[in-house]
Amino acid sequence: MRKELEITITPEGEVKILTHGFKGEECLEAVKPFEGTVGVVNQRELTSEYYEQPRVVPTQRTRGR
Repeated sequence: MRKELEITITPEGEVKILTHGFKGEECLEAVKPFEGTVGVVNQRELTSEYYEQPRVVPTQRTRGR
């Protein structure tokens, strides 16, 4: 799944940031740069993706000669 941030600014000036495709705490890291810029965080709702584990790609070690 592609990782996306959906940013909405209401007519009242409220900013909402939704994350899509991020797993675990990746979503919190993705929105962190915007939090200080757009104001104070009044509410945070964690989606089901937050509770999923990020996909870890196994690495293969090779022996050098």
